[in-house]
Amino acid sequence: MATYEKASPYFTTGKYNNFLDVYQHRKIPKLTDDAQFTITESHKYRPDLLAFDLYQDSRLWWVFAVRNPNIIQDPVFDFIPGVRIFVPKYQTLVSSLGL
Repeated sequence: MATYEKASPYFTTGKYNNFLDVYQHRKIPKLTDDAQFTITESHKYRPDLLAFDLYQDSRLWWVFAVRNPNIIQDPVFDFIPGVRIFVPKYQTLVSSLGL
C-alpha cells in the first residue's frame, strides 16, 4: 500500500485495499495575513513554479487551488496571468500540513 509524503495533496486521503478512497481536500486555513498574488506570465499554467518560487518546494503546487476554490477549479488551466489569488505564508503550511 502506498504512503504519501506530507507535501502531497493525497496525504490525508484514505486508502481502500490498494486504491485511494474518495479524495479529501487537505485543510489550509484562510488567514487575514495571507498575501494576494497576481499570477504572472512566467507562472502561466505552472503552479509548481510559483510554489517553488514562494516555498522552495514545487510539490506544493496544489495549495493554491485548495486555498482559492472559488477562483481556481482546475489547478493548471485556471492558473492564468492576471488572476488574483490568496497565497498562504509558508509558516501557515508548516503548521496546518505538518511539513
